[in-house]
Amino acid sequence: MEQKKKDYVVALNRKARHDYFVVDTFECGVVLTGTEIKSVRAGKVNLKDGYAKFERGELWLMNVHISPYEKASWYQHDPRQNRKLLLHKSELRRLSAKVKEKGFTLVPLSMYLKEGRLAKVALALAQGKNAHDRRDAIIERDAKRAIARELRNRGKDY
Repeated sequence: MEQKKKDYVVALNRKARHDYFVVDTFECGVVLTGTEIKSVRAGKVNLKDGYAKFERGELWLMNVHISPYEKASWYQHDPRQNRKLLLHKSELRRLSAKVKEKGFTLVPLSMYLKEGRLAKVALALAQGKNAHDRRDAIIERDAKRAIARELRNRGKDY
């Protein structure tokens, strides 16, 4: 029986869920050069300021930092170059229509290796949060932690 390999998460964008309401997520392939994929496998990726943008009908991943591969010889890639994202044409059309709506943007949530081979990006169709939305989320999270802490402590009393 063949054992299926797991997906290996290389990088997470924790700030994305803090700054945006995630409406929908998509799995996209990424076009990478040889030194880029080696750096991705080594975990040298930063998605923090990244976003996706449509240009001439194609979807591009912008402002994602993939560090240069240390063991490469003379050829190195630009760490912040734009990288093409791969989606089906119907998904591209649907996403471009959504992005043209007011307030929607495309943000990378994570980059991972699918079955240990192919680099994929989890892309989110997101809507920006206001400052008061972020504060409300922090207050709600702290309240849940306090309730959970109190429930744990109550169990010790009985």
